[in-house]
Amino acid sequence: MKILISNDDGVNSSGILAAKRAVEKLGEVIVVAPATQQSGIGRALTLFEPLRISQVNLNDGGQGFSVSGTPSDSIVLAIFELMDDKPDIIISGINTGENIGKGELTTSGTIAAAMEGASYGIPSIAISQQVLKGEIKFEEGHIDIDYSLSEKILHQITKKVLNKGLPNGVDLFNINVPFHTINEDILITKLGERMYNPRIETRLDPRGKSYYWIDGSPFKEHEKGTDGHALFIEKRPTLTPLSIDLSSNLELTKEWTR
Repeated sequence: MKILISNDDGVNSSGILAAKRAVEKLGEVIVVAPATQQSGIGRALTLFEPLRISQVNLNDGGQGFSVSGTPSDSIVLAIFELMDDKPDIIISGINTGENIGKGELTTSGTIAAAMEGASYGIPSIAISQQVLKGEIKFEEGHIDIDYSLSEKILHQITKKVLNKGLPNGVDLFNINVPFHTINEDILITKLGERMYNPRIETRLDPRGKSYYWIDGSPFKEHEKGTDGHALFIEKRPTLTPLSIDLSSNLELTKEWTR
């Protein structure tokens, strides 16, 4: 089995090594990830400048590949340049910080890397671990986090996908692991509304012109059965099955257009 691992936190992140540890006994692992932090980049592809691939020494002593682009760039280059055959599974993560709700679906670089892989028919998993300190979500390199539960869950789900494939109609899994839990049983959830409510901070530069930072305040309302409720209220690991087919109800739309 060939296992491709990527992320949006950068090739030197602690989380990507945790993902590697979780699955390296299940098959041949190749790590291909962005050279730098790419959180929030979504599924962007680099089309107007060249990309470079560099072989790097990972912090565990192994070898990986650094890409001067986005998470989706990394997946494309891995599949169509670095690998002789398509991988049997793609894993994106383990991300520093949760990725839940509809608002993160197309903005998260972690989910986007998995979606890029899924678009080529490859079973894919995005996995993220909740952190309590917001400032470490965008750090690069080593972060002192206990990934043991995330590793255990990732190993379990990856093994099942390799043996059974994904369920019919499912293209990828989005997994979120709480910072602390008293119940390790995984809840199957649907997407919640949002993870953050947008907040714009306006500042003035030295010449008196305005510039802006896009930030967010945590979304408080989490409906039962959603990934947000499971993670924040029940403090349980969540698994959300996703499809890259975003088509809505065609029949209802046909009726609407009459």
